[in-house]
Amino acid sequence: MSDATKSQSELQDDHRDGPEHLPTVQTNATSTDIPAIAFQEPESDAEDHVSNQEKPPPLPPRPTRAASHYQAPNLGPAVLRSPPSTARPRLQATATTAVSRTDIHTHSYQDGSRETYAASKQSSPPPTSWGGWSSIRRLKNQEASDSASIRSYAPTLGTGGDVESLLGGFAAHEQTSGWNIFNAQLKECGLQQEDTSEEDKVLENFDQEFDEIDALDPDDITEEKLLARWQAKRKHFMILSSAGKPVYNRHGDDNLISGYIGIVQTIISFYEGAQDQLKGFTAGGARFVVMSQGPLYLVGISKLGESDSQLRVQLEALYMQILSTLTLPNLTHLFSNRPSTDLRRPLQGTEPLLSALADSFTRGSAPTLFSALECLKIRKSHREVINNTLLQKRCESLLYGLVVAGGRLVSVVRPRRHSLHPSDLQLIFNMLFEAEGVKAGGGENWIPLCLPGFNRNGYLYMYVSFLDVEKAEDQYESSPASRHDEIAVLLISANKESFYDLRTMRDAVVEELEKNGSMALIRTAIRNGRFAATDIVPGTVLHHFVYKSRPNVQFVMPSYEPHFTTLLARRRLLSLYHTLHAGAHAKNAHLKVHHCISRSSISLAWITPSFELYCVAGPSASRNALAQSANKVVQWARREEERIFIIGGAVF
Repeated sequence: MSDATKSQSELQDDHRDGPEHLPTVQTNATSTDIPAIAFQEPESDAEDHVSNQEKPPPLPPRPTRAASHYQAPNLGPAVLRSPPSTARPRLQATATTAVSRTDIHTHSYQDGSRETYAASKQSSPPPTSWGGWSSIRRLKNQEASDSASIRSYAPTLGTGGDVESLLGGFAAHEQTSGWNIFNAQLKECGLQQEDTSEEDKVLENFDQEFDEIDALDPDDITEEKLLARWQAKRKHFMILSSAGKPVYNRHGDDNLISGYIGIVQTIISFYEGAQDQLKGFTAGGARFVVMSQGPLYLVGISKLGESDSQLRVQLEALYMQILSTLTLPNLTHLFSNRPSTDLRRPLQGTEPLLSALADSFTRGSAPTLFSALECLKIRKSHREVINNTLLQKRCESLLYGLVVAGGRLVSVVRPRRHSLHPSDLQLIFNMLFEAEGVKAGGGENWIPLCLPGFNRNGYLYMYVSFLDVEKAEDQYESSPASRHDEIAVLLISANKESFYDLRTMRDAVVEELEKNGSMALIRTAIRNGRFAATDIVPGTVLHHFVYKSRPNVQFVMPSYEPHFTTLLARRRLLSLYHTLHAGAHAKNAHLKVHHCISRSSISLAWITPSFELYCVAGPSASRNALAQSANKVVQWARREEERIFIIGGAVF
């Protein structure tokens, strides 16, 4: 068939397949709207040699080599960009079963998809390890959402039986040539993963992060050296008033950071004057997040790769710590009468609490990240005995009663229509087990405080008694018990005159717990520590995991040993959990399973309405083994739910 005798359908195919008629993206540089995609109609320059009575439709231009220079629109880093197609080959006049002299073959992948390619000297079939390439192309053609991630389609696995429902149908292989091909494809598309050395540079000398910066003293050290030490910190928290008065800063004194406080206040005021509230920005490799709470500005500066929402949760916790000291009406009253009030005087003595809370965020706080509490794992029957003891010895003025062991909740007694908010319990645990302001080792304390989650307009009164674990028959070794091994009884009342009533109740509760053996069980559970991941799934590839029960707002996790024993290793682990959490809870994400691959580990986030699971394995582990271990962890958690979580608690 010659070019002059082409049928109309073949000409229409040429019209559709020509690369020069692809959609082009038109953007408005002065508008913030999403770029619109417009289709350009081709201009026909074919000459008409047919009579007016039988005039056929105009012929489209034949594709030329110039179309190969078409530039694909920039669709962002989350979309793979395939190279532009070349001009369609010239049709042959001789009889043939092929479209052209080049043979066309079809390649089938393990996931059931197919892709055609030309078997010529210049082309070769796609590599077999790219089993997910066609899946990504289909997602692109079907207008995949912004949450689509290249990491969710790593071409290292195929179908794997029961794993298909969890990880999208990829089999399990070790990181061999497929991994190298995958990295090569990412590099060609401009999506090459960051070198892990960058993370190493950020966390270099991380153990010095919590060293205090010396006060400005020209005789010993220059201001430039102190400023360099301050800038080397990976994380900063600043609190200032709307008038620019400093309230709190984690590192450095007022003389050192006064200039920075002024700059921050100026930037915030500029945006407020333009009726555009500043929420965050990036500068100098750090993320700045700004939160406004009444007369206060809270600023978080982080180089640890945390998301804005995660930093806002931390800033909210610092604000709640301030409210727990002042209450909201008192804070509002101070600034309504005098906007330039220096809030450091009313907050005098609370700086250790704020610093302890800020340092826990820098080290990595699982309760803050997951907005949940951790409970001590004991038998359901043993927990019921402790609950019944608290109910039987309850005094009339009691509002809440808690037994806490090493920062983990053992038992709670509460009114039927009132429950403790997790953020309030985190403030209490920070005060008792992180800061050094509360006496431990058998002492007792009477502390007025505001629990903002319960009522931010008034005070409650908390009686705290630490029990000396050294007095038990089954003592620890000669070294004294650390604060995280302490057992504390917390009794909270709305009556400020109930100190002696709560003390009497504490004595009765401790005596009964010693008599029925519950105190010995608690000490044994503390001594045994957290379980290992291999205790749950023998021979598992998991190094660590976190299982959160969403209805109970509680989580459980194994011991950090043996893979995360150092401060730096734990920070790396929490950074990985931050990445998984941010990806799974992104604003426009609708992911149930989020899988990440790096050169040092593979990890998985599994989100359902009833639970959240985050798990980490070594880099040599297969995705199949990771999914099987995740399933077994979920089965174990459901089976042991009444041991690892407090279901309901004691209610009166």
